[in-house]
Amino acid sequence: MSVASKNVAVFGSTGSIGKNALEVIAASDGRLRAVALSAHGKLDLLLEQAQQFQPRWVVATDKDAAKRFDWQALPKGTELLTGPDALAQTAREDEIDIVLAGIVGTAGLRSTWAALEAKKTVALANKETLVMAGGLVTRLASERGGKILPVDSEHSAIFQALRAGDHDEIRRVVLTASGGPFRELSIEELKQVTVDDALAHPTWDMGPKITVDSATMMNKALEIIECRWLFSLEVEQIEVVIHPQSIVHSFVEFIDGSVVAQMGPPDMKLPIQYALEYPHRQCGVAERLNWQQPLELTFEPADRERCPALSLGYDCARQGGTSGAVLNAANEAAVEAFLQGELHFTEIVPACRSVLDAHHFDPEPTLEQLQELDRWARQEVARWVCT
Repeated sequence: MSVASKNVAVFGSTGSIGKNALEVIAASDGRLRAVALSAHGKLDLLLEQAQQFQPRWVVATDKDAAKRFDWQALPKGTELLTGPDALAQTAREDEIDIVLAGIVGTAGLRSTWAALEAKKTVALANKETLVMAGGLVTRLASERGGKILPVDSEHSAIFQALRAGDHDEIRRVVLTASGGPFRELSIEELKQVTVDDALAHPTWDMGPKITVDSATMMNKALEIIECRWLFSLEVEQIEVVIHPQSIVHSFVEFIDGSVVAQMGPPDMKLPIQYALEYPHRQCGVAERLNWQQPLELTFEPADRERCPALSLGYDCARQGGTSGAVLNAANEAAVEAFLQGELHFTEIVPACRSVLDAHHFDPEPTLEQLQELDRWARQEVARWVCT
């Protein structure tokens, strides 16, 4: 069956998600074409990617760094755009079919918003977009005819498993968590961990912020919120279990007791390809399970006492409104303070709880209010660090 090619904008092309996406695109036999690439730093790598993929646009969001960089080797026919506003401009281009939102943190919200406004399909790897503004973003997609396809391995697993039944047949969805590098440490031992310890993830190769989120289990807290908006679920329908092998990426239990899981090695190329190629499945470059080797899968309940971030995730998913934006911003600021040695590992979640409890909750915020609360929450964490 012949499948029409898709033009893809890879936002965050020099990060882990972006590099995996470009591997998928390169191996697609022309079904996928990278027509736009973006980066904030790592401009040398961005230039190398541009030389390989010959995109229509290259976006360097750090305008000052872009001015200092030598772009003479940029391919002819590739237009250079600079500054953060250029992402939204590029996302609206008619030539682009799908935007891979791989920019970590709140920086990815505006370009995702612009893409959905322009009725694009967004392959969403940036969980902060739905954590901050899930109600607004999903409403925008519905009203404008845009589409959100999950790239997170857990949400991709649920998305795939849900094809086995109707929405009203869902009993619950279960997000799996590796537990990070500290899943066997006591609460007392957690007080001794260092930045290097937190960055040593046992199964996934990710950037520092996401790796720390995995260690605190904040990544799972954010995924609970994201899951609520992606799949229109009640909070009580979302559960978390610890699965150290990271082979079962999540599963869905239906009302008849059937459980449908999606499995595979911990390789982000598979969920990226599924989103970019959807609704078709194609051969690709993702690692495959070897069924000739012994395989042990274990699951255990998540301990809320050891993982207080989960309670924050459930609270924010239940409340909606402004709570997700505040939690997300507070966590980004607290993780950065930890990486800089200004905050201890066990203080990250308490700092987030303190800021969340202090904010003035609004159940129906505007996008501008959420952006203002994002700034406020970061300032509050800075004050919390200094006390």
